[in-house]
Amino acid sequence: MLQVSAEYGATQARCPPHNREQVPRGRVAVATRSRAMALRESPFPNGFAEGLHAVAWGLIAPCFWSIDRLLAVCRSTSLERRRRREQECYLHPLRVFFGALLFLALLLLSAPIALLGFLLWAPLQAVRRPFSYHRGRVTGPEAPDPWPHGGDGAAFSFVSANVCLLTDGLARFNNLSHTQRRAAAIGHLIVQGVSRPRDRSPVVSPGPANCLLSEAAPGSYGATDTLAEHPGEARAEGAGRETRQDPASPSGSNPDRHADGGLGLAGSCEDALGKVSALFPANVDIVCLEEVFDRRAARRLKEALSPVLGHVLYDVGVYGFQPYGCCSFKFFNSGLFVATRYAVLEAEYRCFPNGRGEDALAAKGLLCIKVLIGQDEKQKPVIGYYSCTHLHAPEGEGQIRTEQLTLLMQWIEEFQTRTREPEEVVVFDVLSGDFNFDNCSPDDTLEQKHHIFQHYKDPCRAGPGKEKPWVIGTLLEQPTLYEEEVNTPERLQKTLEKEELRKLYVSPPVPLAGCPLVYPESGSPWVGRRIDYVLYRESTLAEHCCSAVEEITFVTQFAGLTDHIPVGLKMNVTVKSDARVGNKGLRSSSFAHNILKALLCTTPVQRTVPAAEKRQVMTELYLFRLSSTGDRRSHSQRCTW
Repeated sequence: MLQVSAEYGATQARCPPHNREQVPRGRVAVATRSRAMALRESPFPNGFAEGLHAVAWGLIAPCFWSIDRLLAVCRSTSLERRRRREQECYLHPLRVFFGALLFLALLLLSAPIALLGFLLWAPLQAVRRPFSYHRGRVTGPEAPDPWPHGGDGAAFSFVSANVCLLTDGLARFNNLSHTQRRAAAIGHLIVQGVSRPRDRSPVVSPGPANCLLSEAAPGSYGATDTLAEHPGEARAEGAGRETRQDPASPSGSNPDRHADGGLGLAGSCEDALGKVSALFPANVDIVCLEEVFDRRAARRLKEALSPVLGHVLYDVGVYGFQPYGCCSFKFFNSGLFVATRYAVLEAEYRCFPNGRGEDALAAKGLLCIKVLIGQDEKQKPVIGYYSCTHLHAPEGEGQIRTEQLTLLMQWIEEFQTRTREPEEVVVFDVLSGDFNFDNCSPDDTLEQKHHIFQHYKDPCRAGPGKEKPWVIGTLLEQPTLYEEEVNTPERLQKTLEKEELRKLYVSPPVPLAGCPLVYPESGSPWVGRRIDYVLYRESTLAEHCCSAVEEITFVTQFAGLTDHIPVGLKMNVTVKSDARVGNKGLRSSSFAHNILKALLCTTPVQRTVPAAEKRQVMTELYLFRLSSTGDRRSHSQRCTW
């Protein structure tokens, strides 16, 4: 396991405490005042090691490419098979035969050169930092807004998405192809969403628009039937023709509106935070992608996102043999990719030591970052913590995932303890990623009851094994990715909003071995497997920091580009200074007396308290509750007298 210090930008081996070099305290405060203390971009300590690594990889690349193409020519997606049937093409066996011979010959010719490159490449991994960092300058409307003063607070938005950007040959085992095209299209769509007009003000009341109860109108996204044939190219071109919606436009032309009654909601509007959107969220501050294993795809995403988000961590993970933590040889990195609007002050990666089977070939683990948001009215640094992960994938191995969840909590606590300074104001603490277990499968009971959910809140979770009624599964069935009902963002949106259709295209829960599956329970909607999470924690925030979830978004704009549904979380955060909190508290004995009188007069027929005085008391109660609980609902939703 590796630890990275932003103060030095160097990689330190995670050794026993008595051998570990201690990181001096008090350095982070300096970093918040000077951008010069940010992480260095290169993962290598000097240019010589970086150049040597480039030469070594250049020797390995031809052999690596030959293996990838050999797999790709022998494996077809369901879309390619359907197109061959429609075109009555019978030459595919010949193409496979001669293509396999060609790439096999190239593999044999390049293998000796690759072996030489490997002998040069493997030792360099010991001095490589486990991620690359790119820092760009963001200007214009995409630049992050300064932290507002006066206690008004701000809204923060996070998105987590598994994009399945493996090498092309391996991606075909997930019924996906053309990795580079998909990477370019995904990057373009994210940029387009982030670049749309953003409302940074916290929203007091979600209102009816956050309930999946209204009639949907066709969205403005320019998707056509040809998208299913060439999802990467058509999506990138169609995204460029997208018509931007005016936030004040009528709901009939808003692509974020929801279809009628597909989710069978049983609660009130204030309990329904979820929506299905055909567009990527417009106000994203941090984007976390999983399964970005292909290095060329990671660079494409970096080049696309850095001009609008500014700070990108990619190629996260270790390779080869590592002296600590990761016991097996790692052929692939962790697949984690993070882009953020805010300057990264600290970053740390840890590798899971208990991978098994095919998952042991990848350096799956945890990436923790600390970002600088701004300064409050007292010139104290305002920061946020964000962690992302990708847990063990095979079904039926819940014990491994449970151990990884325990390690997550331990590593996050260690990272925050090491990097947090007393004068800093923490406004969010978020954990996201592909957890590879859901909250409805009987086979995932062990993970559902893990104590991590006692620390981090899951807005979609009603309890162990029970989802809230508006929740939607995020894992799509791979054989049906290119069916007409799900091959465009609008069609996938409508399919997810209708329970009968959702059953056909979202993966069902996993039963216990030898036991029949009884799902859903009587009176509960069919949700499916939700394995992508965005969690948040409040116990680590600043003393007077209040947070409230405004919206959960299930994004369908990546239809045909991945087998997962991206999940977005938007939350409102308000930091009250001591003076403001004191002014809105129990300020005098007369205020307590007014509360007592108001409580004695709670029925409409009692008139012992004048109406004007009662309105004043209700207003003071509202202000007190706002400052003490951080509840962001509207006045009418709070005060029901």
